[in-house]
Amino acid sequence: MSSPAKYIFVTGGVASSLGKGIISASLAKLLQARGYSVTIQKFDPYINVDPGTLNPYEHGECYVTEDGAETDLDLGHYERFLNVPTSQANNVTTGRIYKEVIEKERRGDYLGKTVQIIPHITDEIKRRMKLLGESGRYEFVITEIGGTVGDIESLPYIESIRQLKLELGSHDCMVIHLTLIPFLSAAGELKTKPTQHSVKMFLEQGVQPDILVCRTEHELSKELKRKIGLFCNVNEESVIESCDAPSIYDVPLLMEKEELDKVVLKKLGMPYQEMPDLSNWKDFLFRLRNPKHEVEIGIIGKYIELKDAYKSIAESFIHAGAYNLCQVKLRWIHSEDLEESSIPELLSGLAGILVAPGFGERGIEGKISAIRFARENAIPFLGICLGMQCAVIEFARNVLGLSTAHSTEMNPNTDAPVIHLQEGQRNITQKGGTMRLGAYPCRIAEGSKAWMAYHRAEISERHRHRYEFNNEYLKQFETSGMLASGVNQEQGLVEIVEIPAHPWFIGVQFHPEYKSTVDNPHPLFIDFVKAALERSRRVHERATEAI
Repeated sequence: MSSPAKYIFVTGGVASSLGKGIISASLAKLLQARGYSVTIQKFDPYINVDPGTLNPYEHGECYVTEDGAETDLDLGHYERFLNVPTSQANNVTTGRIYKEVIEKERRGDYLGKTVQIIPHITDEIKRRMKLLGESGRYEFVITEIGGTVGDIESLPYIESIRQLKLELGSHDCMVIHLTLIPFLSAAGELKTKPTQHSVKMFLEQGVQPDILVCRTEHELSKELKRKIGLFCNVNEESVIESCDAPSIYDVPLLMEKEELDKVVLKKLGMPYQEMPDLSNWKDFLFRLRNPKHEVEIGIIGKYIELKDAYKSIAESFIHAGAYNLCQVKLRWIHSEDLEESSIPELLSGLAGILVAPGFGERGIEGKISAIRFARENAIPFLGICLGMQCAVIEFARNVLGLSTAHSTEMNPNTDAPVIHLQEGQRNITQKGGTMRLGAYPCRIAEGSKAWMAYHRAEISERHRHRYEFNNEYLKQFETSGMLASGVNQEQGLVEIVEIPAHPWFIGVQFHPEYKSTVDNPHPLFIDFVKAALERSRRVHERATEAI
């Protein structure tokens, strides 16, 4: 029986962090550019129900979807490449699978049977794998399997793929295996043995990959591709070279050159005569590679040792930089390193300062000090989530004169709680999935800096927070020069604060970085980079005049 969608599984071998998410997103982009409707989902083999409770050092950024799912950061890549929102259904973990099966067992859905990994866990995995395909909205569902073939925790997923390949047939289901071809400098050659062993392990688990995508630092010769195909049981055209690229945004074009999409369509019996229309993508790459300007922007955070903790923010600057024909250089600054004496040195020369989101007290005073430096020195500033809350605290302390002002998250006993716990959060004890999550509407005051960035009054942005601006202090703030320029009218929640007298000073309670894509760079990042460019130009002019 033919499936309503074609299913493509992307697995990894030899080593982790080879880029399954980028290969999945690149293939999806190529299929989308040929006119097909595509979605991508990620299956993660850890026991956490979702990444929402994971420390960023453990797992990188927690990416939030429109419908409020806390998901793997690869979903951010999917959205940035495809410009199509993902949802709760696009990220599934082993924890969620087991939770569902156990709840069914408790309800008696299995009619007293012994509940086992096969068939009950694998059946639930297969149901989740097919869920988006059966919606009728997509012609292709690409599923990235986290981890590496051979991991114990990945076995149920591999077994589920084996069963689906049998059930759906080769024209509706296929497997792409991403592997590594290391270069041994002592021998002066590329080695295929790790890939052979990875495929052999895959075969032992009952799955023959249809396509091999080979990560490599050097080009694969025709002879080497033929050898890999021969020993891994795939034809030569199904051995795809994936050389290291200047940026992740070059990968779709490299995969087009290798004809990955054409090989996929051919194997799945789909038309492939049309060439993919990548004109917008190529225009973005041209702007990215040919900037006319350069600015340096500081990112103040407490997880900067792991750049993936701020992945969407970094990518948003790439999108906004290309839009402005500007190369944005990021200076990563640890908030714990910021003390009054070190601030002028650590922040000198910056054209803009972004204070990143986060949780907890560690590094909070450094963030507040950086914001004061930006405010008093007319440096363009963007505060996101906790960054916005820190801007409110800084203004309360140093402009309103409320020297003890704080958030009740950091100091529950502060006598000036300018940031406090949301009403709906006060009786919540569980941490996972209980914050204010997902997209909420916001009305922007006409004529404000935020309005000039968005060019519209009604917006919708994604959130992930428990604490909010305390409206009891709103009048004091607005009288002293900090305005609430964006408000969720249903809840009366302040979403955006800004200082009109400052060249560009905006704090937002939401996460604009989650919605920035190649096709639609986020307007706040575009305007922030533009303001940083303007400051850089003014500084240069003053320096020239002084000479």
